[in-house]
Amino acid sequence: MLSFEHEFKKSLHKSKKDTHMFEELIESAAQKEKFRVAANKLLNQCFLLRKREDTKKEYVFVRQNRELFLPFFDLLGYDLKINEDQGVIGIVNQFGTGRLSLGKYESIFLLILRILYVEKRKELGTFTEEVTVLMEEIREKYAMLKIRAKPMLDKGNERHMVSLFRRYNLIRNLDSDVCQPDARIIIYPSILMAVTVEDINEYYTMTEQKLREYSGGNADGDSEEDYDQSAVD
Repeated sequence: MLSFEHEFKKSLHKSKKDTHMFEELIESAAQKEKFRVAANKLLNQCFLLRKREDTKKEYVFVRQNRELFLPFFDLLGYDLKINEDQGVIGIVNQFGTGRLSLGKYESIFLLILRILYVEKRKELGTFTEEVTVLMEEIREKYAMLKIRAKPMLDKGNERHMVSLFRRYNLIRNLDSDVCQPDARIIIYPSILMAVTVEDINEYYTMTEQKLREYSGGNADGDSEEDYDQSAVD
Protein backbone atom coordinates (compact mmCIF):
# COMPACT_ATOMS: atom_id res chain seq x y z
CA MET A 1 0.00 0.00 0.00
CA LEU A 2 1.29 3.44 -0.89
CA SER A 3 2.16 5.59 2.10
CA PHE A 4 0.20 8.75 2.93
CA GLU A 5 3.34 10.82 2.43
CA HIS A 6 3.76 9.35 -1.06
CA GLU A 7 0.16 10.16 -1.96
CA PHE A 8 0.56 13.64 -0.52
CA LYS A 9 3.64 14.26 -2.64
CA LYS A 10 1.73 13.18 -5.75
CA SER A 11 -1.03 15.65 -4.91
CA LEU A 12 1.40 18.57 -4.83
CA HIS A 13 0.69 19.25 -8.52
CA LYS A 14 3.83 17.29 -9.40
CA SER A 15 5.88 20.41 -8.66
CA LYS A 16 9.53 19.78 -7.79
CA LYS A 17 9.57 22.96 -5.74
CA ASP A 18 6.52 21.94 -3.68
CA THR A 19 7.80 18.38 -3.25
CA HIS A 20 11.13 19.74 -2.02
CA MET A 21 9.28 21.99 0.45
CA PHE A 22 7.32 19.02 1.76
CA GLU A 23 10.46 16.91 2.15
CA GLU A 24 12.06 19.73 4.13
CA LEU A 25 8.95 20.00 6.27
CA ILE A 26 8.79 16.33 7.28
CA GLU A 27 12.52 16.30 7.98
CA SER A 28 12.18 19.17 10.45
CA ALA A 29 10.54 18.15 13.72
CA ALA A 30 9.67 21.75 14.58
CA GLN A 31 8.08 22.48 11.20
CA LYS A 32 6.28 19.14 11.25
CA GLU A 33 4.77 20.00 14.64
CA LYS A 34 3.65 23.42 13.40
CA PHE A 35 1.99 21.79 10.42
CA ARG A 36 0.26 19.22 12.64
CA VAL A 37 -1.04 21.84 15.10
CA ALA A 38 -2.32 24.16 12.37
CA ALA A 39 -4.03 21.35 10.42
CA ASN A 40 -5.70 19.98 13.53
CA LYS A 41 -6.94 23.41 14.61
CA LEU A 42 -8.57 23.87 11.22
CA LEU A 43 -10.15 20.43 11.31
CA ASN A 44 -11.46 20.93 14.85
CA GLN A 45 -12.32 24.63 14.88
CA CYS A 46 -12.93 25.35 11.16
CA PHE A 47 -11.35 28.83 11.25
CA LEU A 48 -8.04 30.51 12.07
CA LEU A 49 -8.08 34.23 12.85
CA ARG A 50 -5.27 36.72 12.45
CA LYS A 51 -6.44 38.76 15.44
CA ARG A 52 -6.92 35.90 17.91
CA GLU A 53 -3.88 35.18 20.04
CA ASP A 54 -4.60 31.45 20.17
CA THR A 55 -4.77 31.08 16.36
CA LYS A 56 -2.51 33.91 15.18
CA LYS A 57 0.63 31.77 14.83
CA GLU A 58 -1.24 29.06 12.94
CA TYR A 59 -2.88 31.66 10.66
CA VAL A 60 0.54 33.02 9.68
CA PHE A 61 2.02 29.54 9.23
CA VAL A 62 -0.81 28.36 6.95
CA ARG A 63 -0.76 31.59 4.92
CA GLN A 64 3.00 31.33 4.42
CA ASN A 65 2.81 27.63 3.52
CA ARG A 66 -0.43 27.51 1.57
CA GLU A 67 1.27 25.46 -1.17
CA LEU A 68 1.51 22.60 1.32
CA PHE A 69 -1.87 22.99 2.99
CA LEU A 70 -3.93 23.31 -0.21
CA PRO A 71 -3.12 19.80 -1.53
CA PHE A 72 -3.21 18.34 2.00
CA PHE A 73 -6.79 19.46 2.61
CA ASP A 74 -7.77 18.66 -0.95
CA LEU A 75 -6.68 15.08 -0.28
CA LEU A 76 -9.03 15.08 2.74
CA GLY A 77 -11.90 16.50 0.68
CA TYR A 78 -11.72 20.12 1.86
CA ASP A 79 -11.19 23.45 0.12
CA LEU A 80 -8.84 25.77 1.97
CA LYS A 81 -10.16 29.35 1.95
CA ILE A 82 -7.76 32.21 2.73
CA ASN A 83 -9.09 35.76 3.03
CA GLU A 84 -6.20 38.04 3.90
CA ASP A 85 -8.37 41.18 3.83
CA GLN A 86 -10.56 39.81 6.62
CA GLY A 87 -7.76 37.91 8.33
CA VAL A 88 -9.54 34.54 8.15
CA ILE A 89 -8.53 31.07 7.01
CA GLY A 90 -11.18 28.35 6.88
CA ILE A 91 -11.95 24.96 5.36
CA VAL A 92 -15.08 23.93 3.47
CA ASN A 93 -16.02 20.32 2.75
CA GLN A 94 -16.04 19.73 -1.01
CA PHE A 95 -18.86 17.21 -0.84
CA GLY A 96 -21.22 18.98 1.53
CA THR A 97 -20.70 16.34 4.22
CA GLY A 98 -19.21 16.78 7.65
CA ARG A 99 -21.36 19.83 8.27
CA LEU A 100 -22.56 20.75 11.71
CA SER A 101 -26.27 20.05 12.06
CA LEU A 102 -27.87 23.02 13.77
CA GLY A 103 -31.29 23.13 15.36
CA LYS A 104 -33.82 25.69 14.24
CA TYR A 105 -33.00 28.21 16.96
CA GLU A 106 -29.26 27.71 16.60
CA SER A 107 -29.62 28.52 12.90
CA ILE A 108 -31.63 31.63 13.72
CA PHE A 109 -29.00 32.72 16.26
CA LEU A 110 -26.25 32.25 13.67
CA LEU A 111 -28.14 34.29 11.08
CA ILE A 112 -28.74 37.06 13.62
CA LEU A 113 -25.01 37.18 14.36
CA ARG A 114 -24.35 37.55 10.64
CA ILE A 115 -26.89 40.38 10.33
CA LEU A 116 -25.50 42.22 13.34
CA TYR A 117 -21.93 41.86 12.06
CA VAL A 118 -22.80 43.53 8.77
CA GLU A 119 -24.94 46.23 10.39
CA LYS A 120 -22.28 47.12 12.96
CA ARG A 121 -19.58 47.39 10.33
CA LYS A 122 -21.82 49.72 8.33
CA GLU A 123 -22.47 51.84 11.42
CA LEU A 124 -18.79 52.09 12.24
CA GLY A 125 -17.93 52.95 8.65
CA THR A 126 -14.64 51.17 8.96
CA PHE A 127 -13.07 47.95 7.76
CA THR A 128 -12.53 46.59 11.26
CA GLU A 129 -12.17 42.82 11.28
CA GLU A 130 -14.35 42.27 14.33
CA VAL A 131 -17.32 43.97 15.96
CA THR A 132 -18.78 43.90 19.46
CA VAL A 133 -22.48 43.50 20.16
CA LEU A 134 -24.55 43.18 23.32
CA MET A 135 -26.72 40.20 24.19
CA GLU A 136 -29.63 42.63 24.37
CA GLU A 137 -29.14 43.45 20.68
CA ILE A 138 -29.30 39.76 19.79
CA ARG A 139 -32.48 39.41 21.85
CA GLU A 140 -34.04 42.40 20.12
CA LYS A 141 -33.38 40.90 16.68
CA TYR A 142 -34.82 37.60 17.80
CA ALA A 143 -37.93 39.21 19.32
CA MET A 144 -38.64 40.96 16.02
CA LEU A 145 -39.29 37.56 14.45
CA LYS A 146 -42.35 37.00 16.68
CA ILE A 147 -41.87 33.24 16.81
CA ARG A 148 -45.01 31.88 18.46
CA ALA A 149 -43.45 28.64 19.69
CA LYS A 150 -40.54 30.43 21.39
CA PRO A 151 -40.99 34.22 21.55
CA MET A 152 -37.83 34.49 23.68
CA LEU A 153 -34.73 32.36 24.04
CA ASP A 154 -34.17 31.09 27.55
CA LYS A 155 -30.85 31.57 29.29
CA GLY A 156 -29.89 27.93 28.80
CA ASN A 157 -30.31 28.32 25.02
CA GLU A 158 -28.24 31.50 25.03
CA ARG A 159 -25.38 29.93 27.00
CA HIS A 160 -25.39 26.87 24.74
CA MET A 161 -25.30 28.92 21.54
CA VAL A 162 -22.54 31.22 22.70
CA SER A 163 -20.48 28.20 23.74
CA LEU A 164 -21.17 26.41 20.44
CA PHE A 165 -20.20 29.26 18.14
CA ARG A 166 -17.24 30.25 20.30
CA ARG A 167 -15.89 26.71 19.79
CA TYR A 168 -15.78 27.33 16.04
CA ASN A 169 -14.05 30.73 16.31
CA LEU A 170 -17.12 32.67 15.18
CA ILE A 171 -17.58 34.69 18.38
CA ARG A 172 -16.03 35.31 21.79
CA ASN A 173 -17.78 36.51 24.92
CA LEU A 174 -16.00 39.21 26.92
CA ASP A 175 -18.14 38.70 30.02
CA SER A 176 -18.52 35.47 31.96
CA ASP A 177 -22.30 35.77 32.37
CA VAL A 178 -23.45 35.90 28.76
CA CYS A 179 -27.10 36.15 29.79
CA GLN A 180 -26.80 39.67 31.14
CA PRO A 181 -28.36 42.23 28.75
CA ASP A 182 -25.07 44.17 28.60
CA ALA A 183 -22.91 41.08 28.09
CA ARG A 184 -20.45 41.86 25.29
CA ILE A 185 -19.88 39.44 22.45
CA ILE A 186 -17.21 39.85 19.78
CA ILE A 187 -18.27 38.63 16.34
CA TYR A 188 -15.34 37.62 14.17
CA PRO A 189 -15.13 38.01 10.36
CA SER A 190 -15.23 34.22 10.10
CA ILE A 191 -19.02 34.66 10.30
CA LEU A 192 -18.83 35.89 6.69
CA MET A 193 -17.18 32.66 5.62
CA ALA A 194 -19.48 30.48 7.71
CA VAL A 195 -22.62 32.03 6.21
CA THR A 196 -21.60 32.71 2.61
CA VAL A 197 -23.42 35.05 0.22
CA GLU A 198 -22.60 36.73 -3.09
CA ASP A 199 -23.26 40.21 -1.76
CA ILE A 200 -24.92 41.96 1.15
CA ASN A 201 -28.23 42.62 -0.61
CA GLU A 202 -28.57 38.98 -1.61
CA TYR A 203 -27.72 37.99 1.93
CA TYR A 204 -30.45 40.14 3.45
CA THR A 205 -33.00 38.77 0.99
CA MET A 206 -32.00 35.22 1.83
CA THR A 207 -31.93 35.88 5.56
CA GLU A 208 -35.30 37.60 5.69
CA GLN A 209 -36.86 34.77 3.72
CA LYS A 210 -35.32 32.13 5.96
CA LEU A 211 -36.33 33.93 9.13
CA ARG A 212 -39.89 34.32 7.83
CA GLU A 213 -40.02 30.57 7.29
CA TYR A 214 -39.06 30.09 10.92
CA SER A 215 -41.24 32.88 12.32
CA GLY A 216 -44.45 30.86 12.01
CA GLY A 217 -43.10 28.54 14.67
CA ASN A 218 -44.87 25.42 15.82
CA ALA A 219 -47.62 25.51 18.40
CA ASP A 220 -46.28 22.34 19.95
CA GLY A 221 -42.68 23.55 20.06
CA ASP A 222 -39.62 22.80 18.00
CA SER A 223 -39.83 19.78 15.72
CA GLU A 224 -37.00 17.26 15.73
CA GLU A 225 -37.07 17.34 11.94
CA ASP A 226 -36.83 21.13 11.82
CA TYR A 227 -33.11 21.72 11.51
CA ASP A 228 -30.70 23.35 9.12
CA GLN A 229 -27.41 22.10 7.73
CA SER A 230 -25.21 25.05 8.60
CA ALA A 231 -22.25 26.23 6.57
CA VAL A 232 -20.04 25.53 9.56
CA ASP A 233 -18.04 22.48 8.47
